[in-house]
Amino acid sequence: MTTIKNITVVGTGVIGNGWIARFLAQGYDVIAFDPAEGAEERTRNAVQLAWTSLEERGLAEGADQNRLTFAQTIEEAVSHADFIQENVPEREELKKSVLEQIDEHSKQEAIIASSTSGIIPSTLQSGMQNPERFIVAHPFNPVYLLPLVEVVGGKNTSSATIKQVCDFFESAAMKPLVIHREIDGHVADRLMEALWREALHLVNDGVATTEEIDTAIIYGAGLRWAQMGPFLTFHLAGGEQGMRHMLEQFGPALKLPWTKLEAPELTDELKERVIEGCESYAGDESVAELEAKRNEFLVKLLDLVEDYWPASKSLAKE
Repeated sequence: MTTIKNITVVGTGVIGNGWIARFLAQGYDVIAFDPAEGAEERTRNAVQLAWTSLEERGLAEGADQNRLTFAQTIEEAVSHADFIQENVPEREELKKSVLEQIDEHSKQEAIIASSTSGIIPSTLQSGMQNPERFIVAHPFNPVYLLPLVEVVGGKNTSSATIKQVCDFFESAAMKPLVIHREIDGHVADRLMEALWREALHLVNDGVATTEEIDTAIIYGAGLRWAQMGPFLTFHLAGGEQGMRHMLEQFGPALKLPWTKLEAPELTDELKERVIEGCESYAGDESVAELEAKRNEFLVKLLDLVEDYWPASKSLAKE
């Protein structure tokens, strides 16, 4: 089994740049490839902006922004890589085409991972010559700060690949969560999508504004979920008997038609209501200013979370 030393990132949008910043902060050499004009300048600017937060979290020995290089072709980018993270736009045929090129030009023992948020791995690996070394590694924005990464193998992914990927991510200060059953949208995005759909209904029906909904999450569920998540939160809601009493007392309410799982039609009126609500809530603060404030908050929050859930508590269970 090859030790992962050389990393390549293909596709340098928001997610790709987040991966690059994280890997650099962990002391790796990173080669990037993106054919878009101005990609290298945008990536270096993104890494520089992320670096302050990464310094506050603590850099690994040897961490250096200058350990990033850009390749001119995909062949050059992947030929010597031990680990390749693909992040091209979420279009199935485009992803499959790029992954097949990576498969063709990379070392046979190199691991190939995709950041796809919704496409199942068996679909993506179907045209590869070496599908056993392919895996979905789905992160969360900002990748350089948020530690969760969903690890999903396809029908032809080897167990050795899953084990090696999890060990690698743990060494890169991440929390790999192995998802043992392929499903569209994996796990975390499906949960967020359900909340997002309900939020759109509440705005569309005139029940609450975007600011009111954000406030409800920030000062209610969000504070608790950052520590325990929904199941342990409800376990505590059941008192001394925990979840047993919780389900007995509140379980019947699940049959009440409180929520709407189907998404509302995204009409022009609803889109404008959401856009105007977000812009009004943000006020005079730019997206860059909000990102800086978010990062500062996440650094402090992660420190607090780790006080209660130590980094040694692994999610990568076989």
